[in-house]
Amino acid sequence: MGGKITYFFLATVLVLVFGVVALEGVLLLMTGEPAAMGMGAVAFLLPGIGGWFLWHNTRFARDAHRLAHVLEAEGGLPADEPARTPGGRIDRDAADAVFARRQAETEDAPGDWRTWFRLAVAYHDARDTPRARKAMQRAIALHDEKPVAAA
Repeated sequence: MGGKITYFFLATVLVLVFGVVALEGVLLLMTGEPAAMGMGAVAFLLPGIGGWFLWHNTRFARDAHRLAHVLEAEGGLPADEPARTPGGRIDRDAADAVFARRQAETEDAPGDWRTWFRLAVAYHDARDTPRARKAMQRAIALHDEKPVAAA
C-alpha cells in the first residue's frame, strides 16, 4: 500500500508542477516579447508531454496490477523463487535460472498471457526492466484480446 500512496503523492506533485509551468507559459505569452512568447509556447508543450507519459505509466501500472489479481485468484501468481543476498537483493544466478524456465514456458505457450506475465516478473528479477515492461505489455494485450505484433 505504501507504494501506491507514494505513486499518487508524486503524481499529484507532478500535476501541480505541470500547472505552474503552464501558468508561467501564460505569463510569458502575455509579455509581447517574441523570445518570451516562444518560450511560453514551449512551456505549454512540456505539461502536455509530461501528462501523456504520466497517463500511460499510470494505465500500465493499473493494468499490470489487474492481471496480477486475476492470476492470484487463479492460483498462478509466480512465487518469490529466486534466492536473495544477505542484503535482500535477488541473486543474479538464481534469477537467471528462473528466467530460463519462464522463457521456455513462454516459448511453449506464446499465446497465453499468464506465461508472458510470469516472464515479465522473471525479467524484472533479472534486472532487465525494458524487456520486463515489453513482456508485461504483451501480457496485457493478450489478456485484453488486443492485436499483438509478432515477437
